[in-house]
Amino acid sequence: MPDETPASAEPEPTAPRASGADLAREAMERARASARQRGAYRTSPAAARRKQEEKRRDSQPFTPGRDPQPMSDAVEALLRRMGWTEQIEVSGVMGRWRDIVGDQIADHCEPLTFDEGILTVKASSTAWATQLQIMNGQIRHRINEEFGRDIVRELKVLGPMARSWSRGMRRVPGRGPRDTYG
Repeated sequence: MPDETPASAEPEPTAPRASGADLAREAMERARASARQRGAYRTSPAAARRKQEEKRRDSQPFTPGRDPQPMSDAVEALLRRMGWTEQIEVSGVMGRWRDIVGDQIADHCEPLTFDEGILTVKASSTAWATQLQIMNGQIRHRINEEFGRDIVRELKVLGPMARSWSRGMRRVPGRGPRDTYG
């Protein structure tokens, strides 16, 4: 009669321990397999390298597609890829302020900041601040018309800053300038 011992009582054969390099290789293969499932690899890395080498070998001078491209096209592609187009347009508004809004308005106001579609402008007097508030829509329309799309969604006009009565580095809390006229 064969010895009837339960299967769980038999010791499992011990597999030889995998080395660190084997574990790393297995982990890399698992990562590649999951990347293939997600669609990260269209081809294997080796096939991509071979294709790149073939492309380099097939590249011959004076063949189509080898002509130099204009620098402006390369710069525009870089700006689009990096997401800098809006920042460049904003700096264009700041730099060409006088041309866009006209000499009379530019003499009495200057652009300060542009943040997320809000252009902040500082007026030279309260009267000009009021006038710019009235002309708010016209100024925004003129700027957006210049660049062909809605860059400025809101125009924020600041008047001149009020006079500061504090002098020196240290201040004492109190009623302020009213104390002097007492």
